[in-house]
Amino acid sequence: MKHTFFLAASGVGSGLTSAALGVFRALDRSGIRVGFCKPISQETGPNSGPDPSSEFIARTTGFKPADPIPFAEAERFVRNGQMEELMELVVEKVRSRADAIDVMIIEGLQPTATQSFPNRINRTVVTALNAEVILVDAVGVDSLPALEESLGTAASLYGGRSSRSVVGCLLNKVRLHESAGKPGAVRDVGEPGDAEPPAQEFDPAAMAALQQRVIAGCPIFRAGVFDLLGCIPWNPDLPSYRVSDVAKHLNARVINAGEMDQRRVSSVYLCARNVANVLHLLRAGSLLVAPYDRLDIFIAAALATMNRIPIAGLVVTGGDISNPNFFALCRPAFALGLPVLNVPTGSFVTATQLARMSNEIPADDDARFNTTLDFIARHIDVDRLKSRIETTLDLRMSPAAFRHQLATRARAADRIILLPEGDEPRTIVAATICRQRGLARCILMGNPAEVQRVAEGQGVRLDGIEIIDPAERRERFVAPLMELRKAKGMTEAQAREALEDNVVLGTMMLANDEVHGLVSGAVHSTANTIRPALQIIRTRPDSKVVSSVFFMCLPEQVLVYGDCAVNPNPNAEELADIALQSAASAESFGIPARVAMISYSTGESGGGVDVDKVRVATQIARERKPGLLIDGPLQYDAASIAEVAAKKAPHSPVAGQATVFVFPDLNTGNTTYKAVQRSANVVSIGPMLQGLRKPVNDLSRGALVEDIVYTIAITAVQAEHGQC
Repeated sequence: MKHTFFLAASGVGSGLTSAALGVFRALDRSGIRVGFCKPISQETGPNSGPDPSSEFIARTTGFKPADPIPFAEAERFVRNGQMEELMELVVEKVRSRADAIDVMIIEGLQPTATQSFPNRINRTVVTALNAEVILVDAVGVDSLPALEESLGTAASLYGGRSSRSVVGCLLNKVRLHESAGKPGAVRDVGEPGDAEPPAQEFDPAAMAALQQRVIAGCPIFRAGVFDLLGCIPWNPDLPSYRVSDVAKHLNARVINAGEMDQRRVSSVYLCARNVANVLHLLRAGSLLVAPYDRLDIFIAAALATMNRIPIAGLVVTGGDISNPNFFALCRPAFALGLPVLNVPTGSFVTATQLARMSNEIPADDDARFNTTLDFIARHIDVDRLKSRIETTLDLRMSPAAFRHQLATRARAADRIILLPEGDEPRTIVAATICRQRGLARCILMGNPAEVQRVAEGQGVRLDGIEIIDPAERRERFVAPLMELRKAKGMTEAQAREALEDNVVLGTMMLANDEVHGLVSGAVHSTANTIRPALQIIRTRPDSKVVSSVFFMCLPEQVLVYGDCAVNPNPNAEELADIALQSAASAESFGIPARVAMISYSTGESGGGVDVDKVRVATQIARERKPGLLIDGPLQYDAASIAEVAAKKAPHSPVAGQATVFVFPDLNTGNTTYKAVQRSANVVSIGPMLQGLRKPVNDLSRGALVEDIVYTIAITAVQAEHGQC
């Protein structure tokens, strides 16, 4: 371990945990070997569960933090005058995980209104670890004198603003404008005008101007010793708690679970008036609270769900719904995932309980953690942090580093990506995210009125996103499609019929350079996406087949798996081509290619038709690209684990350190990637298609919004660099 940063809150409600994990994420995605430790947990109560920070890091990265010291135990040490003994335990926990990393992030204790010793412990930990302190402050920037006072007071705990141990601060929850309040704040519904105003989008230019105003207006930043390391905007669009979290908080009976583990609450409404005054609230993220006899409210919510509006759910208060006709009528909405909870308390008491829900991220909510931390990391001056670290760091391609590099390259590419499934809800949300992050200029293909309707139901705005009506584009591609397919005898009637498929129409637009890439598959099969590409775009001159790779984001590194989606049983020539394509794809995305040709046998230990095919394919690939590090046949464990490689393939240049895994057939590849993805809770990005003249990429029909976002980013990078 070469450096230690200690994150300390300047006051209550600073968002210390998110900021500390955000610093971890910012350094991790820069390729730095970074670790995390929360020496003392502040979770209280017998059922508080594991520390969320440590659990999240352990579950999603290759680093396993030491178990924190329970807060009650630390308190006993302090009250018994045993601070030195407590520091010995703290240092032991930090150093027990220090060998494999370069930078350690330490999350300090949160200050409380009633206890003074958390600050005392923090100060002693900083001294014991010789750490540099980063303050986290959420006092706001409306009053710069108040911010100056808050930062000065917090810095004084660690030697003052000129102390070498206090390096700067992160300003958290910075507001550029007034907001409606925290997600989930309960509102008593009256007329349509009572609805919350739409959230304002983040303005990078305004935030940069604000940051300069803060630096100029606060003397603490002028000496050049204390740095402003980032302004993290208040973002009401970050994920809030899930309906399942609401169920736990209220100890509710679940009438219909539906998608309560996925649906999130952006607004909570206490529905007391007639249904006409509630209709405007039936939108994505709304949690409706109403007494058990308001069947009109519940039926309206069911109708909204059947119209593809993902309202968060219903909370039925004060009694049970017993009308069987109601359940029969709402069964289609239940099947579409509408969560319904039931509590015995009245609506007002229930609303009061909901208003008291903690906005802390539960330990098992990886999706919320990831989205929040990525947002925070984007607003941290990581170069300034890295400048504090004097020693040379060994960089690595961690999953976070891969995603960061992918996003950076996509932004630089600035490509136009067509989404032919333009009225599909996940696709629409993904397009808006890509616009907000600058990853691509997305075009949605579909009936404009229907696309707008679905977008409104999802609670997103399509400002700046082009919508193409396919009915207005088909006619001018009839003749070009006939020309392309004249060898197959395509008639005008057949061309018109083919162009009724938006994927075919979109592929024609790509072939005619009206867009740079195409992403489909959220509702279409892989064949529906690939077939038009093979017929219209066709393979590259140097490719024998079209194949695919998945980028497998394992905790410690990113691996490439090919081919897991396209070719059922490639012959030796085709398998060699897949290996070369996969190696090129890996290198084009910053992953050094060490290719393992996977089989059930390693080296010369086994024989048979399947093993011989892999052996021949390996030789063909070597002849076509002599400088490539490739070996096979190798068993998966020999390819991936150094200890096994030392026994089974001691002289292999690839065994034990493979980064590209080429499977002998689709059955093996698809089974393996899904087993690893599901069993190890691994994020897989793909499939990315290889071998086409222009980039077309397929989605899984179960793809999440974030999966679609990354596939769009990959397509943009392919389009820019010609790595298809």
